[in-house]
Amino acid sequence: MEKKLKHLELIQGIVNRLSTNSFLLKGWSVVLVSALFALSAPTANVGFIFLAYFPAIIFWGLDGYFLWQEQMFRDLYDKVRQQEETDFSMDAKGASSKTLLGGIFSPTIIAFHGVLVSAIVIVMVIIRS
Repeated sequence: MEKKLKHLELIQGIVNRLSTNSFLLKGWSVVLVSALFALSAPTANVGFIFLAYFPAIIFWGLDGYFLWQEQMFRDLYDKVRQQEETDFSMDAKGASSKTLLGGIFSPTIIAFHGVLVSAIVIVMVIIRS
């Protein structure tokens, strides 16, 4: 039982790191897009606004990746929790049927990053007009 608890602690540590990375990534995404908005404001330069798409889309993909990994490790946690003996396997792919696209297009990820990309579109339209 002690080995099983240690294995579960290891998996939980990974889940915690992934969720922390996801949180930090969201913060950096907002900071970078806001900085590019600020750079474009004085001159109404659409180029800086266009550049804001790159970090927004890249961070969207990374956030989806972290969510996908987190879901797989949660499934591994559930699998290990139900086992009698543990082999300390950290192969999360074998324990889950989740997909990367499922993580990227998850409702929570779309809600955050979709709003960010929509804001870029709105600012671009306002600056052009």
